[in-house]
Amino acid sequence: MSVTAQRRGKLFVISAPSGTGKTSLVKALREATPAIGFSISHTTRTPRPNEIDGKDYHFVTPEQFRAMIAQNAFLEHAQVFDNYYGTSQSAVEQALTDGIDLILEIDWQGAKQVRERMPESIHIFILPPSRAALEQRLRGRGTDSDAVIARRLRDSVSELSRWEEFHYVVINDRFDDALADLQRITQGEGTGLERHRDGLKQFTQQLLA
Repeated sequence: MSVTAQRRGKLFVISAPSGTGKTSLVKALREATPAIGFSISHTTRTPRPNEIDGKDYHFVTPEQFRAMIAQNAFLEHAQVFDNYYGTSQSAVEQALTDGIDLILEIDWQGAKQVRERMPESIHIFILPPSRAALEQRLRGRGTDSDAVIARRLRDSVSELSRWEEFHYVVINDRFDDALADLQRITQGEGTGLERHRDGLKQFTQQLLA
């Protein structure tokens, strides 16, 4: 009797600067496609009022995070603003071995590390429709001071230039359309959303101007 080999899961890495709507899109993607798993990152930042430890993030102390770095426990880790974020190597490997498609929602620094360690991973970058929309979304949170917003905006614009490092690029102009684009990519139907598609380079040049 032959035994069918276990299909290995696919790893989708989704990155974007603050203010692009990435978190909301990933949440909607998870709800729309429950078969896709989601890797819960470790972080040293303080939980927001609506966040739950073990569901949104694994919240740890800086000392615990540094200990995990020393143990080589992270597939990727990075400092973002004043906090650290990292993805458990063992958790990701176990999910993929079990045939589960997995989403990593991480910044471009972490995405670069994942590309180096798992070159078969599929990378998606999310862009805002304009600089004005980016600033509006950052201010719309209502949780940050003007100084923090200004710093986030500067950093976000700098991060936008990383779009060419990713396989696919989704522009979050209309939320439902962007969600549909993400679904197409995770279903292996992302033709037309590749980074080298017509008009995208001109669009990003205007965004970064």
